Amino acid sequence: MTSEAAPTTSEPPPRATGSDPDKTQSTTPLSQCVQASVAAYLAHMAGHEIEDLYDLVMQEVERPLFELVLQHTQGNLSQAARLLGLTRNTLRKRLKAHGIDR
Repeated sequence: MTSEAAPTTSEPPPRATGSDPDKTQSTTPLSQCVQASVAAYLAHMAGHEIEDLYDLVMQEVERPLFELVLQHTQGNLSQAARLLGLTRNTLRKRLKAHGIDR
């Protein structure tokens, strides 16, 4: 029995935007997950006044994003900032706002 190693490449995988109809995606694009979650929230809040929805969504998405990226980079703030497309100082400020100590 022979085992073949998976080919290695230095190119990152394509973004999961759902914009390429020729590619079959095994997961739901992030934008559809956010859309479904916000729709469910709005339906659940029927009859109640909703304020600051933008801030609420950003808080709900940003904290777990930062936590996952920090886990992925093993707590390396420089790598995490680069991966997120932020400056290190901006990342530190956002982490502090969310009460995430690193």
